[in-house]
Amino acid sequence: MLRKEELIDKLQLEKHPEGGYFKETYRSETLLPESALPSEFTSGRHASTCIYFMLTSDEFSAFHKVNQDEAWHFYLGKTITLHIVSPEGNYSQVSIGNDFSQKETPQFVVPAQHWFAAEIKTEDSFALVGCTVAPGFDFDDFNLAEPQELQQLFPQHKEIIQKLTR
Repeated sequence: MLRKEELIDKLQLEKHPEGGYFKETYRSETLLPESALPSEFTSGRHASTCIYFMLTSDEFSAFHKVNQDEAWHFYLGKTITLHIVSPEGNYSQVSIGNDFSQKETPQFVVPAQHWFAAEIKTEDSFALVGCTVAPGFDFDDFNLAEPQELQQLFPQHKEIIQKLTR
């Protein structure tokens, strides 16, 4: 298997504001007008976008949410633990990977407007996934959690919020 540095170079990955590395690999040519989208969207969007996303064990993907459902597709590496908090405050976690005997799943969809964060618990490792959203991603749809605000909304999840916010 390639080392993470080799993969970052080969796939031309860049640092992501939430943590980890990414590269957009697809942006649909089809444009959806703002009038066809829910009220959370402030302008038109491409129909769909995809990225490579690499997470390493020496950092985490901080709690954030987007206006779209986000499908995660596991490619290689170690298991990613995805932490999710619904708008109503319900917490869940999912193991994204390919060890089916450990109830990992190679694909998972985070519903729109759910706060989520990710980490790799295996030391000195990484994972490569793909993330797909529809309508397509725009940084206007990205909301990185402020630790204090998220803890005020969901005090019952204070520990995981403190661990996975900046």
